[in-house]
Amino acid sequence: MRIVDICAFYAPQGGGVKTYVRHKMLAGPARRHEVIILAPAAQAHVEYFGDHGRIEYVPGRRFPLDGRYHYFHDEAALHARLDALRPDLVEASTPWGSASMVANWRGDVPRSLIMHADPLGNYAYRWFRSLASREQIDRGFDWFWRHLRRLDARFDHIVCASDELATRLANGGLRHVVTNRMGVQPGIFSPRHRDPDLRRRLLQWCDLDEDALLLLGAGRHAPEKRWPMIIEAVTACGFDRPVGLIIAGDGRARASVQRAAADNPHVRLMAPVSDRHAFASLLASADALVHGSESETFCMIAAEARASGIPMFLPDGGAAADHLVPGAGHHYRAADASSLAAAIRLFLMQGPAGHLAHARAVATDTRTMDAHFADLFTLYEGTRRSLPLAA
Repeated sequence: MRIVDICAFYAPQGGGVKTYVRHKMLAGPARRHEVIILAPAAQAHVEYFGDHGRIEYVPGRRFPLDGRYHYFHDEAALHARLDALRPDLVEASTPWGSASMVANWRGDVPRSLIMHADPLGNYAYRWFRSLASREQIDRGFDWFWRHLRRLDARFDHIVCASDELATRLANGGLRHVVTNRMGVQPGIFSPRHRDPDLRRRLLQWCDLDEDALLLLGAGRHAPEKRWPMIIEAVTACGFDRPVGLIIAGDGRARASVQRAAADNPHVRLMAPVSDRHAFASLLASADALVHGSESETFCMIAAEARASGIPMFLPDGGAAADHLVPGAGHHYRAADASSLAAAIRLFLMQGPAGHLAHARAVATDTRTMDAHFADLFTLYEGTRRSLPLAA
């Protein structure tokens, strides 16, 4: 079948969505499906992936909050391109305007909304969590819930990568919710990539000896990632025991992250690591991953850390929480620096070596993207067979 993905938040410099899309370009043809990505960009051009996959960049407007991204603004042009491509199934990748454009298209084919974004978690719940309960926030944002229910009525699937998001959407009245957990790129992340010399050099960069604890964070510099909160917690722990923190990433909140790290010589910021094998070595060489966002739809970095065999400190909300291996790290109260600091202190008191050994023992159980796409394409194939025209 020909699958066309209206991928509003794809960019060549992107992170998790880019990783996901590029693996889809390999997984689709392996099951004899043609995959075409339509992504907004400054200028129109095409990037080919073999004979059965391509990314078509269509002119879009620059996204004001992050200059790496653009967004679809011309619904008629998007519909004309779908008419020309004649897909067997259409995907939308965010619940914003592009999903409405896909819903409005007159083509008679199945449609699937992949929830790569959780606007309520990223914004509403984060902004107002100290002022109101989640139920009160949902009532205040009923206009968005009505929007989601309208999309649900016009899409065959609302695909979520975590039980938490799927349950929340179902409780909000959506009827076509499907849970299909994503996964890591196979063959890249492994405990075998742990490099004691790299770990020693990273601790030296943090002005610490190799008996210190090395924590790693990775991801966009954005408010929802809560890097200043993480730095505050690590700094508090550093008064008791030597703890170093490396944060790999960049983004629109760079200045606030730099300010938070400025007074701690044991916290270092580095650019994103685009080489996947180099990043796998970096991840496996840390003593633990620390993550701050409670609004992830899947949390790719936590899945990669699990496959790399390192313990994790994860918030107790959102999809990130699902990745914790009991005995290989700890949950902490989301958005609470004192809770995170207490979790790190407990980890140090228990002994990192035991946590690390357990994390390494279960690393091979991590779900891969191959399994995710096998399940996704099976869902699509079944949907297509159920249509009268499929006969």
